[in-house]
Amino acid sequence: MLFNSFIFFFFLGVVLPIFYTLKEKCYKNGFLLFCSYVFYGYWDWRFCFLLATSTIVDYFVGIKIHTSKSPKTRKFFLLLSVFVNLGILGFFKYFNFFIDSFNQLATTLGYSLDFLHLNIILPVGISFYTFQTLSYSIDIHRGRLTPTRNFIDFALFVAFFPQLVAGPIERARNLLPQIASNYKPNRHQIYSGIVLIVTGLFRKVIIGDSAGRIVDHVFSDLSLYKSVEVICALALFSIQIYADFSGYSKIARGTAKLLGIELMKNFNQPYFSRNITEFWRRWHISLSSWFRDYLYISLGGNQKGKWKTYRNLFITMLLGGLWHGASWNFVIWGGLHGAYLAVHKLYLKNQKPTSSKILSLTPSILMSIVATNFLVVFTWLFFRATSLESTKMFFSKIWYWESSEYALHFITIVAAYYVLTIILDFLEYYHDSHVYILKINSIGVRTGILATMFLITLMYLFQAGQAPFIYFQF
Repeated sequence: MLFNSFIFFFFLGVVLPIFYTLKEKCYKNGFLLFCSYVFYGYWDWRFCFLLATSTIVDYFVGIKIHTSKSPKTRKFFLLLSVFVNLGILGFFKYFNFFIDSFNQLATTLGYSLDFLHLNIILPVGISFYTFQTLSYSIDIHRGRLTPTRNFIDFALFVAFFPQLVAGPIERARNLLPQIASNYKPNRHQIYSGIVLIVTGLFRKVIIGDSAGRIVDHVFSDLSLYKSVEVICALALFSIQIYADFSGYSKIARGTAKLLGIELMKNFNQPYFSRNITEFWRRWHISLSSWFRDYLYISLGGNQKGKWKTYRNLFITMLLGGLWHGASWNFVIWGGLHGAYLAVHKLYLKNQKPTSSKILSLTPSILMSIVATNFLVVFTWLFFRATSLESTKMFFSKIWYWESSEYALHFITIVAAYYVLTIILDFLEYYHDSHVYILKINSIGVRTGILATMFLITLMYLFQAGQAPFIYFQF
């Protein structure tokens, strides 16, 4: 079920009134758990069994880890959780990828592994809920969390529908205590939730989807386009993916607020970053912090010397790229970001990321932002190109430069999307809030702005239809 669909509006219109009539926590959680499985099963009900499997395994594993006195027993149950969760994820997401890769090698030797290729459908959101439930077991093993004995509470933590299929990837330390309480939304949460849903839909639909249609046309056959046109398409993709994913995250947070639940902020104006380290503190925060806490630190972090620190950064980002998809392009994307981070630590180790405002925009700050964005946009090529062949075609278009009579037209389109995105981001940055609209004193003005944004979004949906979220494929 897509957030930018009319069936979701209907779904929410049914869920919220019933939820608000429930007084007891057990009824609320039971009802939301049922609704979450309906939400997930709307796409394909069979994959609800995978969700239930991860839930049941980690519920009992968490209790066993906590109650076991033997370190070996605790480690056994932790490895059981890792094996089951990553085993399911690996089979559905990477089986054919590795089979195809080995098949290419086998073909050169005169053999074929085509018979091993399976028609596997990737379950929506499996990468997200797998990491979420896996972090629960790891935190218990590390002694940072006490497992819940309430199965319904835990099942809802795993399947909570606002963030089930594309995050943010929540930690049990934040979400479980809220679910375990008799939560209900206050007035500010309801107002904030509405603002986040409307502004998130606007970003996703008006900016992300409309930009995506241009990007898809160009990348569907790069050979038909000139050099400037493919560069503009790549720049536009950087706007599309940001609008798409940050818009989704806003809708998820807003929907959760309407239920009285606070989810973590997943994006914080990443394209205002002054270096690559700061970018990853602002982009997909829930995933980057997950890899930092559960992979980078487990590898040794920065505690075993500078060269091992660089190695750990590179490995973490390499696996982060593979997390995004079963493609060598994603591996290259992650490897480039790993190299960026290592180089930044190597040459700029005394320049720590800062949270200070950039409102006094000096030439050096502006150059740092531009340089960071250039590096990030370059890596998006490997994220958007569907194959290494498409990537090679893009580079050939740059190497063998071709002028275009539509260059100014493409540049104008990209500039318009960038300006709109910068304005929206600057308002959030300046007010340090994603719901800055609530700071407008006039209720009429606030309502008018939100109503206008929502009506524009609806009109676009009626005309162009719904487009899936990019991160659903991950």
